Amino acid sequence: MKILYETHSHTPLCKHAVGEPEAYAAACERRGLAGIVFTCHSPMPDGFSSAVRMSIQEFDTYVAMVERARREWTGRVDVRLGMESDFFPGMEKWLEKLHAMAPFHHILGSVHPHLSEYQNAFFKGDWLAFQKQYFEHLAESAETGLFDTLAHPDLVKNIPPEGAWSFEAMRESVGNSLDRIAKCGTAMELNTSGLNKKIPEMNPSLDMLAEMKKRGIPVSLGADAHTPLRVADRFEEALGKLKSVGYENVRIHLDRKGIDIPIDQALASLKAPALSA
Repeated sequence: MKILYETHSHTPLCKHAVGEPEAYAAACERRGLAGIVFTCHSPMPDGFSSAVRMSIQEFDTYVAMVERARREWTGRVDVRLGMESDFFPGMEKWLEKLHAMAPFHHILGSVHPHLSEYQNAFFKGDWLAFQKQYFEHLAESAETGLFDTLAHPDLVKNIPPEGAWSFEAMRESVGNSLDRIAKCGTAMELNTSGLNKKIPEMNPSLDMLAEMKKRGIPVSLGADAHTPLRVADRFEEALGKLKSVGYENVRIHLDRKGIDIPIDQALASLKAPALSA
């Protein structure tokens, strides 16, 4: 039975993804997924990181692209509209307006510490302080109530120079952030694309995932697919990691409402693994 969704995927409008939505839907069918939620990078005002996202003038094009794929794949793959929206202090009003512009099914909230705008504002020469600021912003993003799920929630570990990241050094800051997120009821993502990054482990790490489980934070699963080849990439491994720290369910969001799926059922529903890219 098809029950699992790809809940983090992109379109060429972000300027660093390839493949039309229909190709991603076809990949879902090959993997045995029930559906896919497109979550392309949100437009932002005043040219904010414009090289890696759609412009506001392209927003209607994005909605139409996803709707086109939805119509073509009706009855085979459930195609839904979502958004990956950047949290950056001061952008809350913009995001409130943006999220009211279409009937979204899932809103990912992302803090992207690699962006020049973010580093110019918050990196002051101290990598540990920068990492702590990231986790402060992660908690703040949950407290806005704007997001269903927080994407790739330890992404900052891939930014500093080699040797400048230590989970143990950050454990207290991470724990404080997770305490605040848990109070909000916001889900967090296990993102398989981390295996392709500088520190080759999923986002978050197994250590952080265990801390999330202690606090009862629900977890969604996303491949952060920027090409159809990566739809549901290494989902089996990710579901195994969730089980290893005690999770019994994985969450999806449809109509902005969380739905919990038993991990064993999700594993049984998957077809042959996608090719990694």
